[in-house]
Amino acid sequence: MSKSIVPSKKIMSKLGKTNAEFELIEEGDKILVGLSGGKDSLTMIHAMKEQQRRAPFKFEFIAVTISYGMGENYDELARHCKEYDIPYEIVDTQTYELAKDKIRKNSSFCSFFSRMRRGYLYTAALERGCNKVALGHHMDDAAESFFMNFIYNGQMRSLAPKYKAENSLIIIRPLIQMRERQLRAFVDDNELNAIGDEACPAMRFDVKMPHARASTKEMLRDMEKEYPQLFTSLNAAFKNISYDSFFDKEKFSI
Repeated sequence: MSKSIVPSKKIMSKLGKTNAEFELIEEGDKILVGLSGGKDSLTMIHAMKEQQRRAPFKFEFIAVTISYGMGENYDELARHCKEYDIPYEIVDTQTYELAKDKIRKNSSFCSFFSRMRRGYLYTAALERGCNKVALGHHMDDAAESFFMNFIYNGQMRSLAPKYKAENSLIIIRPLIQMRERQLRAFVDDNELNAIGDEACPAMRFDVKMPHARASTKEMLRDMEKEYPQLFTSLNAAFKNISYDSFFDKEKFSI
């Protein structure tokens, strides 16, 4: 009998409610889960493993790690998945080599790696007969994305719990209504060796690190101190959008 780590009641309750609200995981699904080895994706594979046991319907999932070709060692992550009976594969790529020329010309290296990783995950999902891809974004990510788009891009845009990619894969975010601190607590409480920023490929390039996300995190941290219900209100607001109150003439209700 395989070992198991059961996430907290709060995590499983929020996962179940989010799943029911947005119909993320359904009968017969085969889901590729992006596993970086960080706290978010580690929480997700164990929460989905427990959901697999509890749910009144059947679904499959496989955890997949995208290797950038930097000589990363995922042996410990592979051992962890084997120990807890979680199907796991590593997809080797040459993203790091490809990035060298790109980054000299374009300082937006984070978006380059993110875009490449997402593309490899989609390809891996299709090759393995998966119909969905699960990503580990949480409520803090959604809030940061909203304010970064608002401040730097002049857009009202965040992270959807579920959407269809151009290749017809359904992309889901099972943790989207959870707080980052809940996921960190899960990893800490269970003494899991989560991979952190040291695995970020951008750390190997002599470029200035982007400040937008760090500044946004700090801003939200300060706002939450003054308004403790900030993230609860944001979560509600993301579902309660009055389109006709903004400056889009196509949405005017007249």
